[in-house]
Amino acid sequence: MSIITVNEEKCIKCGQCIKECPVFVLKMGEKGPEEKEKSNCIACGHCVAICPNSAIDNTKTPLAQQIDSKDFPKLNAQEAEHFLRARRSIRNYKEKSVSREELTKLVDVARLAPTGSNSQGISFVVVEDKQLIEKAAELTIKLMERSPLRNVLKETIRTYREDGVDTVFRGAPNLIITIADKNFSNARGNSVSSLTYLELFAPSLGLGSCWAGFFEYCASIENSPMLKLFNIPEGKKITAAVMVGYPKYSYKRLVDRKPLEVIFR
Repeated sequence: MSIITVNEEKCIKCGQCIKECPVFVLKMGEKGPEEKEKSNCIACGHCVAICPNSAIDNTKTPLAQQIDSKDFPKLNAQEAEHFLRARRSIRNYKEKSVSREELTKLVDVARLAPTGSNSQGISFVVVEDKQLIEKAAELTIKLMERSPLRNVLKETIRTYREDGVDTVFRGAPNLIITIADKNFSNARGNSVSSLTYLELFAPSLGLGSCWAGFFEYCASIENSPMLKLFNIPEGKKITAAVMVGYPKYSYKRLVDRKPLEVIFR
């Protein structure tokens, strides 16, 4: 059964949909683009999105569900640079939980991120229970204390144990975890892409975020007890995590990085 249809009256046979298809599903026929016999469409939506006349439809990425990009203003170069540079890792949060509505907005944007071959395959565990986050912090420290890297992590462990500072989740009220099938080869890369989208979107909701690196390390251990703690489904693995909350402080300046190092060939 064909997944791609073309409105012959609207189609001008420009061939853009054919040229933009990453897996070469289309070919030009007498009446316009045609789907090849052996179709391996990856549902990227390029064919539908690029058509200048809205002449092509795809059951995997329906035209009716796409949004016309001309209806939204685009950032200029300076605005885009400011937007990207303004993102900070937030490690101090207000004692205020994020609403489920806002958390849902975050992960809904995260699912739109680009992934390898449009494989996607990432789902989310949104943690609202502060006590569960505290249990995860304690378990992370315990695993770090038994880790071969415990000497490298000793100051992080000491600060948690002796000073009572949450060095794992920084007191964040919420945690967002990505999970995927155990054998999914693109799991980590797709998760990083998804949570990067989430992090960039968060400030528009007045939220801040930070990668939960210590937790990620402990969750990646073979048969990690984190799987049981968060009731991760059988056959799934934890692939990444970010803490989320309302920033306690605001940053007043854009910080520079190391000087650019680039080679042109």
